[in-house]
Amino acid sequence: MRIARFSTGEGVSFGVVEGGPGEEFVSMVAGHPFGQVQFTGERFPLSQVKLLSPMLPSKVVAIGRNYAEHAAELGNQVPDEPLIFMKPSTSVIGHGEDIAYPTTLSDRVDYEGELAVVIGRLCREVPVERVKDVVFGYTCANDVTARDLQKKDVQFTRAKSFDTFCPLGPWIQTDLDAADLALTTTVNGEIRQSGRTSQLIHDIPALVAYVSAVMTLIPGDIILTGTPAGVGPLEIGDEVSVGIEGIGTLTNKVVSRD
Repeated sequence: MRIARFSTGEGVSFGVVEGGPGEEFVSMVAGHPFGQVQFTGERFPLSQVKLLSPMLPSKVVAIGRNYAEHAAELGNQVPDEPLIFMKPSTSVIGHGEDIAYPTTLSDRVDYEGELAVVIGRLCREVPVERVKDVVFGYTCANDVTARDLQKKDVQFTRAKSFDTFCPLGPWIQTDLDAADLALTTTVNGEIRQSGRTSQLIHDIPALVAYVSAVMTLIPGDIILTGTPAGVGPLEIGDEVSVGIEGIGTLTNKVVSRD
């Protein structure tokens, strides 16, 4: 199922996106989509609703340098263990919302297209063989980064944490084998990143097991799995899209925050 979080102008709801390209509609579900999905009977054309970030996570846990070629392009060594950093929940936006470039604080803001894992159950210390039981689904993500601040600060917090620096969407795909999916990032229609999730150094089961050994994960939490090679700068007015096979395409425009 494709689970979307959306607004009709009369409130925020979850729904299941159905139908083919150009004919999609959203069937509203009662309450939260975790567990048994119950339809309300209300349906809306997808073109007539506003898609929001598919989840409002309590935390976004991101993994750095998890594609070898990306680590190399930034002159970094591949870590022996997953490199964890955090993005605040306030950085999350949805498909179609604007990325706000903090021009007075940064001179270099980069895109980083990624596969995002959505947690579906309260969990801690999850064994690798049981990871599939706690994963709700997958969505597209853009780990927007103020690259100059990342280099200046050494640690990642400020560079990764600006409001709007974590676009997610357009929805969550719950029925998917994410082990080998094509991932493409485009800027103004030009391909900038092209990779596959099979190139992950630490795969999804390993990442969920590793992160959950450190912290409790709750339903809706997000794990960003890393970005392939080809990261680069964004400019005000750019339109950046992250497309992942079997999920869809997340698109956002860059505007000035200042």
